[in-house]
Amino acid sequence: MNRFLLLLSVVVAGMTLGGAIPAVATPADAPPADAPTIPDGVTIAGTAVGGMTSDAATAAIEAAFAQPLELTARKTRVLVTPDLVGATADVQGAVTAALTAPAGTQLPLTVTVDRTVTTAFIAKLAKRLDHKPVNSRLMLRHARPFITKEKAGAKLDQKTAVRLIVAALTANTRDRITLTSKTLRPSLTRAAFGAVIVIHRRENRLFLYRGMRSWRVFSVATGQTAYPTPLGRFNIVVKWRNPWWYPPASPWAKGQQPIPPGPNNPLGTRWMGLSAPGVGIHGTPSDGSIGYSVSHGCIRMHIPDAEWLFNHVHLGTPVFIVSA
Repeated sequence: MNRFLLLLSVVVAGMTLGGAIPAVATPADAPPADAPTIPDGVTIAGTAVGGMTSDAATAAIEAAFAQPLELTARKTRVLVTPDLVGATADVQGAVTAALTAPAGTQLPLTVTVDRTVTTAFIAKLAKRLDHKPVNSRLMLRHARPFITKEKAGAKLDQKTAVRLIVAALTANTRDRITLTSKTLRPSLTRAAFGAVIVIHRRENRLFLYRGMRSWRVFSVATGQTAYPTPLGRFNIVVKWRNPWWYPPASPWAKGQQPIPPGPNNPLGTRWMGLSAPGVGIHGTPSDGSIGYSVSHGCIRMHIPDAEWLFNHVHLGTPVFIVSA
């Protein structure tokens, strides 16, 4: 639905507070019978003033000049009177010239525009019309990845808007003016999301997604009760091929020595470290542990599965660990 923003300068004359009825004109208010009139067929900026007195012509030209400009910007329509954008017209000078002009003369109306006022008005309008782009966001819904849709932003072309308004006012035209905006692209879109990992701790399964689409499912081992795999959202922060195993600063590893790459390495052949300290996804030579909660907090995989996963994820890949 179109939004309407109406910015009008309204002048109400001949009325009193409380809604009193305007006074009825008396013969004394009427122009003198011998008041000079403008020759027939004379126009000022296209408005016919022939046969009018100076006062009548002034009122007619002021009313014509006060007609609002119509500005449109996407779904917004703005009506703005010339005074709000810094425009003034030499009405008196035009009427004075009309009184002595030959019949049928077409006279211009000189309009002056204070660009600083126009610029200030457009700057205020831009604050209403401009909006920043909205990036896509990744979250979980019902233990599945959900990525919000990105939204483009817009920034009003203020310089062009000022130029068009000044030109229309100077030419004393009231054609609709279409304001243009620069489209601001979001930096992160749905299409930018690649692999997403969701680990179900209770089920001991790792679900791999392409964005929001299911990709593959792996059986894994997760942490035992004394050393549970942490819940939350993490990222892959390091990837190592054929890693060394170094004993962590934990009672269960006290007195153990580092283990080099090889068939007895507890990390298998691949390590994908998470932003959770000391926790990672890795292969294991203990195939019998897969499917159970027996690790010291890490997520174990069959070595071929860990190697495949290693090749299909990257640094920064989001990893959700849920309790289900």
